[in-house]
Amino acid sequence: MPGEEANAPGMRTKLGLVQMCSRNNKEVNFQECSRLVAEAAAKGCALVTLPECFSFIGAQPGDAPRAAEPLSGPTMQRYCALARQHKVWLSLGGFQELCTSEEKEVGEGGQMKAYNTHVVVDAEGRIVTSYRKIHLFDAPFTGLVESRQALAGSEVVSCSSPAGELGVTVCYDVRFPELYQRLRFDRGCEVMLVPSAFTMETGEAHWELLLRARAVESQCYVVAAAQAGLHNEDGNRRTSWGHSLVVDPWGKVVEDMGGSEIGIRVVEIDREAIRKVRERMPLKDQRRYDLYGGSYS
Repeated sequence: MPGEEANAPGMRTKLGLVQMCSRNNKEVNFQECSRLVAEAAAKGCALVTLPECFSFIGAQPGDAPRAAEPLSGPTMQRYCALARQHKVWLSLGGFQELCTSEEKEVGEGGQMKAYNTHVVVDAEGRIVTSYRKIHLFDAPFTGLVESRQALAGSEVVSCSSPAGELGVTVCYDVRFPELYQRLRFDRGCEVMLVPSAFTMETGEAHWELLLRARAVESQCYVVAAAQAGLHNEDGNRRTSWGHSLVVDPWGKVVEDMGGSEIGIRVVEIDREAIRKVRERMPLKDQRRYDLYGGSYS
């Protein structure tokens, strides 16, 4: 069974890092994700990480909220069935989640806003946890103002997995180190998930720098599955930076998929390496909350 050996206590865990180019077509994207998950499972991965907007990326303003569904809806249930079929965990980063009737808020073009939600599914196809993106990408110089069509979440989320304790985040969150400090020092996270669809300008300037910084300060693996390339020929012609990365707890980039590759890479998460880094440099014991506030346990 795929992933069984990786789940054994004390063993390294194989992780499938995905890079893809989603379209404004849920069926096309599902078929691509199905192919990549099957490939990762065949290579023994216990966890497969997909990027932000894995199931849909719009070409026009308002496309994303129009595509929104509840987590109990048909699209997410297809991905749960995919996890169950291949007996792998899935990190599904950046799903357009339909708001409840109590939460509804009208956004751009009169469309109801949606949540940008990162969903973690186990090998039995059950939703283990979901995280609604806290920090929305409001950066007008890029042409993107996420709050026009999305609602911000309000909860910090982590969960246990075959690869260790996961810190569940999305894309623009990576610019806010306080979130990752909370996940590391309060929640005990070992792997930070940062599924993303970074713009070209911000990606070239800051993508690797930010991911390595979060890895070093948290002493965690940082796993960032990314979108790459031109998503739709019509409409806004949005293009993503790519460079799906895995950074180890010492800040070394152990995998970089470049700017155009579509596919998966297999990476091993070594929990012993995490322990050694933290033992050599015991940041948790050296933090001075008496001086700069905070009270992470």
